[in-house]
Amino acid sequence: MQLDNFVDISPRKWIGADAEHAGSSPVETGPCCVDLGLTGQRALITGGSRGIGLATANALAAEGVQVAISARDADALAIAVRGLAGGSTKHIGVPIDLMDSGSPARLLELLRAEGFGIPGIVVNNLGGTLGMDDPFAPIAQWKEVMRHNFEIAVELATAVAPAMRKAKWGRIVNVSSLAGLELNGPPAYAAAKAALIAYTRCVGRLLARDGVVMTAVLPGVVRTEGGYWERLETEDPERVRRYLADRCPMGRFGTEEEISAQIAFLCSKHASFAPGAAVTIDGGQLRGYWGG
Repeated sequence: MQLDNFVDISPRKWIGADAEHAGSSPVETGPCCVDLGLTGQRALITGGSRGIGLATANALAAEGVQVAISARDADALAIAVRGLAGGSTKHIGVPIDLMDSGSPARLLELLRAEGFGIPGIVVNNLGGTLGMDDPFAPIAQWKEVMRHNFEIAVELATAVAPAMRKAKWGRIVNVSSLAGLELNGPPAYAAAKAALIAYTRCVGRLLARDGVVMTAVLPGVVRTEGGYWERLETEDPERVRRYLADRCPMGRFGTEEEISAQIAFLCSKHASFAPGAAVTIDGGQLRGYWGG
C-alpha cells in the first residue's frame, strides 16, 4: 500500500482529558494539521454569547471565518465579539430574541443591513429546557419549548437554504442533544430535540445533491459556565458525583471545546459526505446501539 498521498491528521497539540497520554497538558489547545478550508466563509451562530455557541464562534473565528453571533443580551454579545480572533472589526453580534414571531427572518435582514450578507454556515445552537419539566403542563408551555429547540432552527434553515443551494455549498449544523435519543431530560425538551434529529436526517438528504450539508450534533452531559450542571455542583455535589459515576463512562463532564471542535469539523470541506449525519459527542454516555 502506498502511503505517499495520505494526509497527516495528527494534532499539533492535544485537546481534552486524553492529552496526558501525549505528554501534554489536558487543557492545552491549538490548531490541528487538518486545513478545514473555511477561510473567508461567513457563519451565523445562534445562542452565541456563551457556552457551546461561544466556543463554536471561537473555533470558527480561529479558522478564518467571519462570525455573526446572536443572543438576547447586548452587553454579553459585545464582550463575546471582542474576544473573538479579529475582534469587533471583523465579527458582529446581533441582539435579538428569536422566540418572537418572525424574528429569524428579521435576524437575516439585520445581517444584510450590516453588510454581512447571507451566511454560508449556520449553527443552530439555541436551545434549552426553559425550566419546563412537567409532562402534563399546558400545551402553550410545550409549544414554547418546541419553538426554542426546534422551530427557530427550521425557520433559519429554510431561510438560508435557497442561497446555499444556488451557491452549491453550505453547512447547517443543528445542535440537538442525547436526550433526543434516550430517556435523558424533561419530556418536552427530549421531544423537541428528537424532532430536530428527525428533521436533520430528512432535510439533510434533500439538500445533499446541491452541496449543502445539514448535520446534527448530539452532546452528552456538558458543563457550561452558568449552566445547569455548574449550579448543581454547588447545590448538590453528591448528586453530580453519582450521575457522573453511574451514567458517564469517562467519569467527567464534556467541555464546550470538545463539542465546538466537532461542530467546526462539520462546517468544513471535510464534511462533504455527511449529509443528514447525527453525531453523538457524549464520552460514551449513550447506552443504545444507534447514534454517532
